[in-house]
Amino acid sequence: MNDLELGVIGNCAVAALIDRDARVLWYCLPRFDGDPVFHALLGAPKDASDDGVFAIELEDHVHSWQSYVENTAVLQTELHGKQGSLRITDFAPRLFWRERLFYPQAIVRRLTPISGSPRIRIRLRPRFDYGASAPIRTYGSHHIRYVGPSATIRLTTNAPIDFIRDETFFNLRAPIDLILGPDETLQEGVVETAGRLEERTTDYWRNWTHRLAIPFEFQDAVIRAAVTLKLCTYEPTGAIVAALTTSIPEGPGTQRNWDYRFCWLRDSYFVVRALNRLSAVRKMENYFRWLMNVVASLHETDIQPVYGIGLESALVERTVPGLPGYRGMGPVRVGNQAYEHSQHDNCGNVILGVAQMFVDRRLLSPPGHEDFLRLEELGRKALQLYDKPDAGMWEYRTRASIHTTSSLMCWAAADRLARIAGHIGETQRAGEWRSHADRMKQVILERSWSHKRQSFVESFDGEFLDAGVLLMTEVGFIDPHDPRMAATVKQLEKVLGRGPHMMRYEAADDFGMPGTAFNTCSFWRIDALARMGRVEEAREYFEEMLKLRNRLGLMSEDVDPKTGEMWGNYPQTYSLVGIVNCAMRLTRSWESVT
Repeated sequence: MNDLELGVIGNCAVAALIDRDARVLWYCLPRFDGDPVFHALLGAPKDASDDGVFAIELEDHVHSWQSYVENTAVLQTELHGKQGSLRITDFAPRLFWRERLFYPQAIVRRLTPISGSPRIRIRLRPRFDYGASAPIRTYGSHHIRYVGPSATIRLTTNAPIDFIRDETFFNLRAPIDLILGPDETLQEGVVETAGRLEERTTDYWRNWTHRLAIPFEFQDAVIRAAVTLKLCTYEPTGAIVAALTTSIPEGPGTQRNWDYRFCWLRDSYFVVRALNRLSAVRKMENYFRWLMNVVASLHETDIQPVYGIGLESALVERTVPGLPGYRGMGPVRVGNQAYEHSQHDNCGNVILGVAQMFVDRRLLSPPGHEDFLRLEELGRKALQLYDKPDAGMWEYRTRASIHTTSSLMCWAAADRLARIAGHIGETQRAGEWRSHADRMKQVILERSWSHKRQSFVESFDGEFLDAGVLLMTEVGFIDPHDPRMAATVKQLEKVLGRGPHMMRYEAADDFGMPGTAFNTCSFWRIDALARMGRVEEAREYFEEMLKLRNRLGLMSEDVDPKTGEMWGNYPQTYSLVGIVNCAMRLTRSWESVT
């Protein structure tokens, strides 16, 4: 059973999740972290158990087939029945219009009969306030308005309005178009509008993927991961969300249900780095714009690990009583308490996320000297905090330690500042930051190494293992061939390895012992093995991880190592980053393949 067999459509402003039977199960407005007007992924209120969905139902449905139009974010689903079949083409418009990008808060569904005499029913049941409010419906000759307490959405269509209103089965004898978006009148007919939007949206995505620098091997996996990573970026501000969903548990019945529709500085660094490797540098420029707004506010408050996509700082966590949760496994949470945490690795995550900006000559808006001075403020915070307790990258809610990964990223802040300073001609500052980085490195090497465990461990003077220390090679802290790193990998594989999978950590957390493997850690291990020269092992594990993707090539956050079932929020940018990074690391040159 895998309920996360979902396609993603989006346009870097809104996104929707669609299952293999062409049901829109998740769609938030006015942006990723907004009210889910379609929320069936997390269930529905008891008194409206069939609501929160936008379904195209085929009478006598037998089977379905789903795929993306090659190199695009345009999704096609075929429904096949005893009487006939149809194709549903789904997308969120993203195109150039009047010399600017156009990405409305809208989705388009185009229905085309492909055989026989298919009989269909259109079931469009949005709700508002996380399922608490049913809309008021008003009708026109070619549209239905759904009026909620704080928003109104409009369906414009050439389908019979009566059939949609009454959810009547009818014969699909000719193509039908459905455009769901703002409460605005179309400037052209619905057929002309939908056709033009599909053509130009398809062209946009093909042109975007055409410019990617992809590896020779694993091309399909990398392209799908890259497109989906882009769909998790919010164009108006440059923010990058960790995932498009909230409250899909990390494992069955665990209560580890979190809202991931926000911008974590840590996750965003890895996304930007992965897209940079594919030469998709515009995302870096957009993220830099968002990030420097965060940095500019630091005189008012300490840096947070996570912000809203519109730079909101208070992400107050609450539970939604009306929705039962994914497969009935509540609670459904909105907001994330992590914004209150002290996580010292954020200093490094910010600087790592923008360091390339200072050396990349392709950029249209490169950073200036003032930007470097602002980053130095973060560097000074890193110097103060690298050996102080925090909640760590795994965001423990009830305990604090001097976490090795937090200290590592503080070192990375000083190291990159030294490199940036040298590049921009600040020789004296470069020397000062190099001196700080060297001092921090010595402390980290001494205090994070456990002679008892023969491994780098999760915290200074600690003894528990943590897969996060694999990032030591990722950020250039230690040579992957260093005997201490080899010993660490050996211990991590022995204790945390589950075949191709890796658990996050050895010690119990606030909810006990995790039962699912964290995909990101599995990819970190693959990358570390490749760096150490264990390339064939790395390739074997990577190919096993690729098999865990759903049929559309996407991944969630976690996986049951015994069954391969996906868990956790979806699609998870961390996991998609792992696909890109490992593919780039492991690919062979086409000249070397006979």
